[in-house]
Amino acid sequence: MEQDGQIFLGASRKPDDSINKPEYLALKFGNRHGLVTGATGTGKTVSLQVLAEGFSKAGVPVFCADIKGDLSGIAAKGEPKDFLVKRAEEVGLSPYEFEQFPVIFWDLYGEKGHRVRTTIAEMGPLLLARLMDASEAQEGVINIAFKIADQGGLPLLDLKDFQALLNYMGENASELSNQYGLISKSSVGSIQRGLLVLEQQGAANFFGEPAMKISDIMRTSQNGYGQISVLAADKLMMNPRLYATFLLWLLSELFEDLPEVGDPDKPKLVFFFDEAHLLFDDAPKVLTQRVEQVVRLIRSKGVGVYFVTQNPLDVPETVLAQLGNRVQHALRAYSPREQKAVKTAADTFRANPDFDCATVITNLATGEALVSTLEGKGAPSIVERTLIRPPSGRVGPVTDEERQRIMANSPVAGIYDTDIDRESAYEILIARARKASDQNAAKEPPVTSADNDNASGHWSLPGFGTSNDNGQSKPAGRSGYQRETIVEAALKSVARTVATQVGRALVRGILGSLKR
Repeated sequence: MEQDGQIFLGASRKPDDSINKPEYLALKFGNRHGLVTGATGTGKTVSLQVLAEGFSKAGVPVFCADIKGDLSGIAAKGEPKDFLVKRAEEVGLSPYEFEQFPVIFWDLYGEKGHRVRTTIAEMGPLLLARLMDASEAQEGVINIAFKIADQGGLPLLDLKDFQALLNYMGENASELSNQYGLISKSSVGSIQRGLLVLEQQGAANFFGEPAMKISDIMRTSQNGYGQISVLAADKLMMNPRLYATFLLWLLSELFEDLPEVGDPDKPKLVFFFDEAHLLFDDAPKVLTQRVEQVVRLIRSKGVGVYFVTQNPLDVPETVLAQLGNRVQHALRAYSPREQKAVKTAADTFRANPDFDCATVITNLATGEALVSTLEGKGAPSIVERTLIRPPSGRVGPVTDEERQRIMANSPVAGIYDTDIDRESAYEILIARARKASDQNAAKEPPVTSADNDNASGHWSLPGFGTSNDNGQSKPAGRSGYQRETIVEAALKSVARTVATQVGRALVRGILGSLKR
């Protein structure tokens, strides 16, 4: 049933349940995007695996997220289980051959795959604001921060770089506001608190170097198969905003880096976005517009984007209109919203006179779907009730031992597994603060102990704040409020922490003696 230039999806059925004809997805329309939907347990993951295997066999690299761990089995050879063999016979797949596919495992946490990182600078202010759920005022401050970093020669690589820059902006808010617009200390403080939340949710693992190279998810194996990049997302799903932002960043990077290729004979890369509703939930309008733009224009870069979700209503209509290849598994229709979803799904198909789509959608069996793909000059085919073919790889997860063995033999083994912490904004700002403190200490006369708390350590970036032309801070007077240096602030913080801990220990000792 396999044919050159096409991916065999399964076989359609007639109204009397007899086999009608094989159903294919043409590779030349693989970059026209697609949608795989259906309720939990109806076979979406298997359909995703069948598509990924088909593209890989055709030499097309694939990137997909493994939400439950089941998709990892694509890296292992399938097994002749009874229900798989039976389905192969039903759809006319002969011979039914089992094989394993070339897989690279990735993981933002570095536990079930190679580390995935990007830098704060590459993420950009828009996506970072989305990740932090920033308000409009906070987003403005984030944009200013990126501008200051660019003009001040401050590489933003990881969270501590951005935190150090925000500290500088808070200390010099008045001076910087004159040049860039209002920078309120309350907004800076809110952003800093947001960064702490991100850090607790594991975002610190995501920001840093070495950053992922797009070329490493666009590899082909020695036998000509496209490498399948599988992102371990079971733990990542505990922070859905980070998951959605990461995948949107990856799409944006592909859009910006890849050249225009028009309509190639097959895609350059296929991208599966599982749990796609997370991308659009509570997303600001500007972000939804960005997704729509990327989906619409990335096709000409040879990239196909396939959204996988439970409900077609999860995807905005403007994006839904861009998805030409569709696999619709069963939907439930008990609530009004579910009934609306069924009607929406049925109305998006090119009608088949042999059956009513809305009725069939609610009666589809597991592993059965309504399928419509692009054909001819790019028009959608008449929708067919289709038995999805069984995969050639394993249905189910790989073991931990198998995963480790695959990672050890990966083409990117050793490239991303060790952190690199080069000089960036944090180190530069600390060094400049210390230099300014030393210069001020050398210029000022000795002070009494009563004046120590007012010792000036004010500093600024070259070209900002109160720096003079040679980049050195102007000597500060002895009157009025004067800022302390980062070093002094850190020393005071440590002293306060120690004092607090000693005080608590004394109180606990006193209370303990009273109890006796």
